[in-house]
Amino acid sequence: MGGEDTHEEEEEGVMATDFFWSYTDEPHASREKTDPLSISSNQTALWPDPLAFLKVTVVVSLQLWTATLLHDAGWLKILATAYFFGSFLNHNLFLAIHELSHNLAFSTPVYNRWLGIFANLPIGVPMSVTFQKYHLEHHRFQGVDGIDMDIPSSVEGHLVTNVVTKSVWVIFQLFFYALRPLFLNPKPPGYWEFINLFIQIALDVTMVYFWGWKSFAYLILSTFVGGGMHPMAGHFISEHYVFKPDQETYSYYGPLNFLTWHVGYHNEHHDFPRIPGSKLHKVKEIAPEYYEGLESYKSWSQVIYMYIMDWTVGPYSRMKRKVSTTTKKSE
Repeated sequence: MGGEDTHEEEEEGVMATDFFWSYTDEPHASREKTDPLSISSNQTALWPDPLAFLKVTVVVSLQLWTATLLHDAGWLKILATAYFFGSFLNHNLFLAIHELSHNLAFSTPVYNRWLGIFANLPIGVPMSVTFQKYHLEHHRFQGVDGIDMDIPSSVEGHLVTNVVTKSVWVIFQLFFYALRPLFLNPKPPGYWEFINLFIQIALDVTMVYFWGWKSFAYLILSTFVGGGMHPMAGHFISEHYVFKPDQETYSYYGPLNFLTWHVGYHNEHHDFPRIPGSKLHKVKEIAPEYYEGLESYKSWSQVIYMYIMDWTVGPYSRMKRKVSTTTKKSE
């Protein structure tokens, strides 16, 4: 990006009052054209993940079973179980939905959509279909002002400016992530979103009717705490928040990749969004010269700590660009 990116700052060491603005294409649009990875000679990398259905089924079953076991438990036990166990399962399912939004479990797209709705069940609130709609735009229009809803709003940038407000923002980041599109880029719901909604409500009502509110509360708490001040939630910040001004996307190469569908391989994922997460390590192995020189992380917890404690980093620490400067990518 060189000297073509700008960032408005009052002075060095002070939190910025505007986003980083880039006047070049997002990096993955150009890198995927030059990356020596030959897709034609590595067709197995494009095959769907054959274990995706099994992995989703096991996690969904385990989480729903755990919820039924807690129907008569005390609230402290429910909260502790949600944070130290259920949060890992529900966040795993959130990232399974991310994987399925790219149709990486089955060759037939509609099967991925049904599996995504199934994976959604323990999360408690319908989000699978809507997530896909906005997430694919994040890939096609990364950083584009008014389109990429992964980027915080200016309101968030103005309000979240110190350790306390950043801590609160991290705790509630799932709410910002979910509600931001409704205010900045609302889209009318479609047929599949209503299916997602009705099936989710049916599961929630069934859980409350047969096992009570505590079982349902466990599922909601697992989603909430797993998306807030939680090690796995560090990927929300690590992926695109700019800690090094000349880099827009960061990968994570730590052990939590095994619980998160390898979403940590994020540079690789954006370069090749049609390759299942379980195979993204092969991209790095085939083309190490494109990835080993990039900044990366080994701890998502450290990323959260850096985000909160670094006074120069906040919601404005994201790269943005105007739509006219971006090459439109297709999946």
